[in-house]
Parts: sequence; structure tokens; C-alpha cells
Amino acid sequence: MDSTTGVAYDRVPYDRYVHAGTLHRLQQTNTDDPGEMSFLMISQIMELYFNLIDFELREAQRALRTDEVWESLAPLRRAALHLDGLNASWQGLRWMSPADFNRFRANLGDASGMQSAMYRHLEFRLGLKTASLTRPHRVDPEQHDALQRTLAEPSVWDDAIAALARRGYDIPATLLERDHTVEHEPDPAVEAAWADVLADTAPDNHLRLLADALTEVAEQFSEWRYRHLGAVRRAMGAKSGTGGTNGIGWLEQSMNRVVFPELWSARTHV
Repeated sequence: MDSTTGVAYDRVPYDRYVHAGTLHRLQQTNTDDPGEMSFLMISQIMELYFNLIDFELREAQRALRTDEVWESLAPLRRAALHLDGLNASWQGLRWMSPADFNRFRANLGDASGMQSAMYRHLEFRLGLKTASLTRPHRVDPEQHDALQRTLAEPSVWDDAIAALARRGYDIPATLLERDHTVEHEPDPAVEAAWADVLADTAPDNHLRLLADALTEVAEQFSEWRYRHLGAVRRAMGAKSGTGGTNGIGWLEQSMNRVVFPELWSARTHV
């Protein structure tokens, strides 16, 4: 009870609200090297960001699926800002040279950031679909099943294209009723629709605002991949990744996959 207002309420201490005690007990390094603490904690921060960004994208999808384009903008804009924060996390690892990393790398075993289930959810949500990438997670059936569900769901881009169709744009039915476990292939009709949207600068054109919000998400995600590649180059050069990938080659190949492809190619025709 507040003695000045007479209003009763339960106070929730900050530490309990954010589960600070739990968070600060999660940093359990495998070596005594002080640099490993930075590597571990920043990796955990990135995991939290993956979860937060995925949450925002799911919120945007819920709005798009009920044709509430305006309501989808806020979570998409938040997702872009969270991606900006995620990208800034790499700054905390700029100190790490190959010699620094080697002091604890061997103790990581087969652990690799490419095994992150939450990152994989995020990629699938953005439309980068590769079914084979769920296989490493079969050791955890619950995790594997969750990834399979995300893989089979429409991506943010699929939902944006469906919104175009509901607003009268000529989108082929084959794009609206397809196997979503397979990555979307760029289509001229989708490109033409987005070109029309981008050319309409009316202030009440919510689809153009959607295009702007999606563009920011795609740009920030591309920046994440670029910074990841730079961090790997700095810390380990062209060595194989700890998870068995070919390191730089794998990351360079992944960067060639464009998020929301027609949103970029359409600009040529505006």
C-alpha cells in the first residue's frame, strides 16, 4: 500500500524482474584464460539478441497475416534497432588476435556459433531456408522439432508478398501456395509489385513504409554477416571452423544469399 495514494501494489525488485542472479551465474568458462570470459559473455549476449529479433519478426508476421500492415511496422523497426545492437556486440571482440583465440579455442571442442538454434530460427524467419541445417540439432528432439516448424512456416518475406496480393497486386498463386521449406526464388511479378510500391510516395502508402522497414532489417542483417566474417578473419584467418565448417568460405557463401531479394532488384525499375 502506498501511504500517499492509498494504492496497493506489489513491488518487484529489479534483480528478480530481470533474473540478474541467474544471468550472472551463466558465465562458466572452460579455461582460466581471461579472454574466454569476453568470448563467452558476448556470445551469450548475441544469443539473447537473436531471440529478441526473432520475437519481433514473429510479431510483425502476426500483423501481416491479418493484413494489418501499419501494425507490422513497429516490430520491424524495433527488430532493425535490435540488429544494430547485435552488430555493435562485435566491438567487444575486436581485441582478439589468433594468438588470443588459440589460448582457449582447443577447449571449445566442437562448439561453434553456426550450431546456434536461435540463429537458425532467425535465418529461416528471414527466408534463408536450408533444410539440411536442421540436422545438427537432431540430438535435441525438442529443439529439432521447433526448427522444423519454423522451416515449414512462411517467412517474413512470404508474408509481405501475401500482403501485396491481398492489396490487389498480381502475385502468382504458385508463390502464395508453395512449399515453404524451400527458399523463395526471385520472381518478376513480385519485383514489379515492389517497384510500383516504391514509386508511390504518398504519405499514406503503408506498403512503401513496409518496404522501408524491411529494407532496414535486411541491411542490418547483412551488416551482421559482414561483421561476423571480419571477426573470423581477424581471430583465425582461413582455418576451419570449430564446428567443422570451412570457416571463411562458409561465411562468404552465406553472404551471397540475399534477404528479401526483389526488394532490392525492384529499385532498378523505379
